Amino acid sequence: MEALQLFFWIALFIIFYSYLGYGILLFTIIKIRRMLGLGKPFQGNEDYEPEVTLFVAAYNEKDYLDEKVANSKGLDYPQEKVTQLWVTDGSDDGTPELLRKYREVTVLHEPARKGKIAAMNRGMKHVRTPIVIFSDGNTSLGKDSIKEIIKLFRNPKVGCVSGEKRIYSKDADSAAGAGEGMYWKYESQLKKWDAELYSVVGAAGELFAIRTELWQEVEKDTLLDDFMISLRVAMNGKTIQYNPEAYAIENASANVKEELKRKVRISAGGIQSVVRLAPLLNFFRFGTLSFQYISHRVLRWTLTPLLLLLIIPTNLFLALHEGLFSLGIFSVLFWGQALFYVAALLGWFLENRQIPLKILFIPYYFFIMNLSVFLGFGRYLKGNQSVNWERAQRGGQTTKAVA
Repeated sequence: MEALQLFFWIALFIIFYSYLGYGILLFTIIKIRRMLGLGKPFQGNEDYEPEVTLFVAAYNEKDYLDEKVANSKGLDYPQEKVTQLWVTDGSDDGTPELLRKYREVTVLHEPARKGKIAAMNRGMKHVRTPIVIFSDGNTSLGKDSIKEIIKLFRNPKVGCVSGEKRIYSKDADSAAGAGEGMYWKYESQLKKWDAELYSVVGAAGELFAIRTELWQEVEKDTLLDDFMISLRVAMNGKTIQYNPEAYAIENASANVKEELKRKVRISAGGIQSVVRLAPLLNFFRFGTLSFQYISHRVLRWTLTPLLLLLIIPTNLFLALHEGLFSLGIFSVLFWGQALFYVAALLGWFLENRQIPLKILFIPYYFFIMNLSVFLGFGRYLKGNQSVNWERAQRGGQTTKAVA
């Protein structure tokens, strides 16, 4: 019984640490560093204004082209220093033909569809600017995004800069919109603290930039190209920084089914990344970066979802031994778990009936997020996750963006 209790408390601690404890620890460390006058922002040369390439790997993005190109032209950065490069391999909806009408856009196209990372590997051979900024074809960038990214590259220690992903919200959010929006708000804050401590652990594919000289070709079967590219930059001694004033906005997934599709792919890619970035688990070699990587990413993609599953029967057994209705510690925790999953079930019920109630959508989204890890792990083991994105359907655009 003592061994079971020990397992329960260790599992509970790891679960808490993965989702909340690491954030609390980061906040505490950052506060102490600020009190000691450490970690002041790097100022650098304010006249630093290099040429940049806006790189978009696009597949059948015809519906977004005009808006995306216009958005890129309207960014507050000298247009003579901005190159728009689109790689449209495999597109058969007229995307490359439509893009060629824009004089300011360079289009690279091959008929074969080999996946996003193959397109990126091919396109990077044509980049001639010192900074390359990656963005998705279906996102809009904030007007000052390039300027805000370049500010952080003034520091020679910075090798990669991640922008912020923002989600359009609705007046009455769906479960996908409410959950995804809340998740990215929390993630945004963690990234700010990660960057202030040392380095962000992974960039958002919707908007991130690297020094072109640090580019390394990524394996053709890579599922999370943004994560692998940015972490390998960090493993080479540079840092990944984060600026929420540089942001990309996209619509939330149309529904939780579509969001699950996206999350399963990300989870499969997460497992793949943990395997390929195994050296990064070495604290003695990478120090703070390893600590951040394991705390913020590895636990969520590996151990924590498994413990969430195992802790249910463990807690039930301990609660039964203690007395299920005794109001002892184990019985209270068990009924707390039960209430959480009932809330998730109600969130699913309301989502299917399109009845908005945000407070229930959040536990539902949390459940879906962890379910996707198990499904993604299964796909990784089977090796049947295609490198070609099957795009999740997105909800309609609205007026308010949340991070």
